[in-house]
Amino acid sequence: MIEVIKSGALTTIQDLGRPGFAQLGIPRSGAGDRGSLKLANRLVGNAEGAAALECTLIGPSLLFHDDALVAITGAEIPALLDGEQMALNSAFSAAAGSLLELATTSAGLRSYIALRGGIEAEPVMGSMSSDLLSGLGPAPLTAGQMLATGPSAGEVPAIGVAAVAAPADEPLLRVIPGPREDWFGDRALELLAKSSWEVSSDSNRSGARLIGPELPRVRSDDLLSEGIAHGAIQVPASGQPIILLADHPTTGGYPVIAVIASADLDAAGQLRPGQQLRFALS
Repeated sequence: MIEVIKSGALTTIQDLGRPGFAQLGIPRSGAGDRGSLKLANRLVGNAEGAAALECTLIGPSLLFHDDALVAITGAEIPALLDGEQMALNSAFSAAAGSLLELATTSAGLRSYIALRGGIEAEPVMGSMSSDLLSGLGPAPLTAGQMLATGPSAGEVPAIGVAAVAAPADEPLLRVIPGPREDWFGDRALELLAKSSWEVSSDSNRSGARLIGPELPRVRSDDLLSEGIAHGAIQVPASGQPIILLADHPTTGGYPVIAVIASADLDAAGQLRPGQQLRFALS
C-alpha cells in the first residue's frame, strides 16, 4: 500500500489507454508520453501497459507502507527518497516507511512513477487510465488516498537502468501536411514550419495551444465535424494552432493543417507552458 501525502499539481493513473471506442466518442486517453510509461514499467519488471502514475509539472509525495520497487521516467524532475536524490530512468528499492518526494520538473512536463506489480484501479472499458475529457477512469490523486499495487509478474530485469536523453529545450516535431491544408493560404504551411511557437498556459491533456503568427485561411465557412487523430494540429478562426493530445475529442470542426508524426507524439506530450518548439514538414 502507498499513501498519498501530497498529490502534486495533477497526478493521475495512466496505462496505454482504451483504444477502439472512437465511434462512441470516447478517446483512447492513456499516458501522454507512452514511451516513458513503457520504460518505467520495463525497469521494474512489469508488462509495458501496466498502470502507473503520471505526474504533471509538480510531482506527489508518497509514503510506502510496504517495500516496493520503483522507477521514475519522463520529464527531468528531482526525486528524493527519505531526502536522498534518486536517479531517473533507473529502478530503486523503497523500504516500508520511506517517503518519496517529487519536486518540479526542470525539462519536460510529465513524469511517470511505476511500481512493481502496477497500480491497481477499477478498469473502465478495459483500461485504468484517467480520461479528464470524458471523466472515465479513476479521478486524479488526492492527499490521504491509499493506492494498492497488483501481484508481481515476470522477472526483475538484470539491468535496471536506461540511458535516456532529457526532453529537448526546443523540440523539433515532424509533421505530415493535411488533411485540410487546402483550407489555408499558400504561406500557411511555410509559416508553420519556419516559425517558433510558444506553448500557451491554456493547455492540458486534451491539447497544447500554441502562440505564434496567425496561419492564414482561404475559407471562412464552417467545417462539418470529422474524425481527428492524436497529434492533429487544428487551427481555429484565431489562426493559432492546437496540438491534440492524449485526451483529445474524437471529432472536431476546426480544419487540420497537419498531423505530428507518430514517432514524435511522446515529445509533444512533454510540451510545457512557456516552452518554444518548431515543426519540420515531412
